Amino acid sequence: MKKLAAGNWKMNGTAAALEEARALTAAHPAPACEMLLCPPATLIARMAEAARGTALMVGGQDCHAKPSGAHTGDLSAAMLRDAGASHVILGHSERRTDHAETDAQVRAKAEAAVAEGLVAIVCIGETEAERDAGQTLAVIGRQLDGSIPAGATAANLVIAYEPVWAIGTGRTPTLAEIGEVHSFLRDRLRGLIGDAADGVRLLYGGSVKPSNAAEIFAIPHVDGALVGGASLKAADFGGIVAALSAA
Repeated sequence: MKKLAAGNWKMNGTAAALEEARALTAAHPAPACEMLLCPPATLIARMAEAARGTALMVGGQDCHAKPSGAHTGDLSAAMLRDAGASHVILGHSERRTDHAETDAQVRAKAEAAVAEGLVAIVCIGETEAERDAGQTLAVIGRQLDGSIPAGATAANLVIAYEPVWAIGTGRTPTLAEIGEVHSFLRDRLRGLIGDAADGVRLLYGGSVKPSNAAEIFAIPHVDGALVGGASLKAADFGGIVAALSAA
């Protein structure tokens, strides 16, 4: 399984931003890693069209657990797939915080995504207070246990570890701290899904930049990155893609 560089555009980007996606694919026509951008829902179909025939995959940032119904403003996994998405980010800390999403809700969404043939990128991570209290492994272990879908495999699941206190702050854990968490996650996954765990990509997220990407990707069990702000510009995200391709 190739390593994965995934970009989360969050609530950023209008049609003009598609030029960044085009520049990215032009600069990296055949990267050694997988390359994914998850733009706002308004851009998914247009980005998928722009990415047709290139190495770039396109994903959503969330989906509803139900396939259809009276859920104003929400999108189902089938709608994302229809728009051209192949992946969907679920349980991001901003969703867990801003929308009070629980592990059970994230799991239901992940199961809906997998049922529609999407790859579920399930996010987990501790707050600064939880880390300071020595609860990091307990918190992410609980989130992992409660959030991954039934029937998870290396083909339909990606786990993204994003310490909440490092997202968009410019701060990152030490390399040893990242390594501790990713090793813990690999072992925990083996207990949950058996040998399939060894093929599940474990992404690190939280202020990943071209300047620190190479040292992060050298850590065992770090199989890529989920990138926020640095994914908005082709030059920045391309630097991360290049570092991961060389890892």
